[in-house]
Amino acid sequence: MTEETRRGRTKATKIPPIEVRESAIQGRGVHSSRPIRKGSWIVEYTGERITHAEADLRYDERHMDRHHTFLFTLDQDTCIDAAVGGNEARFINHSCDPNCETVYASAEGEIWIVSMRDIAPGEELTYDYGYTLDDESVEEALRRYPCFCRTEKCRGTILNLG
Repeated sequence: MTEETRRGRTKATKIPPIEVRESAIQGRGVHSSRPIRKGSWIVEYTGERITHAEADLRYDERHMDRHHTFLFTLDQDTCIDAAVGGNEARFINHSCDPNCETVYASAEGEIWIVSMRDIAPGEELTYDYGYTLDDESVEEALRRYPCFCRTEKCRGTILNLG
């Protein structure tokens, strides 16, 4: 995630140029409904702001067969839970070769999805989740956090192993 301010950047329109529909990657995904230019601030990642402790209470990953949440870490104190009050951004899938990135607009305290290149109409929006490995074993983490992007750059996991 990069940190920037929106000044001087292409801001999102009032109605984002996106639609949620079936994904070739996994489940539902977000697709462009019209051309999106490189550097466009497409949509804010919204939801309820909660503490990490509250997130741990809501989503006990040790008891999940497969990782599935709409959590986004904002900072060391706060997560955004898009399952509560979230928008279309929660359906953007991971890719090891993404066309978008997440940007922390620090002045506004917001997370935005920003295009890294031009995106064609109908193309699925993706960003690299870049999860970090916590206390579990590498083998367990690789099982719990698989990647389904199928790109040439696929590393087989949504974890950032570098």
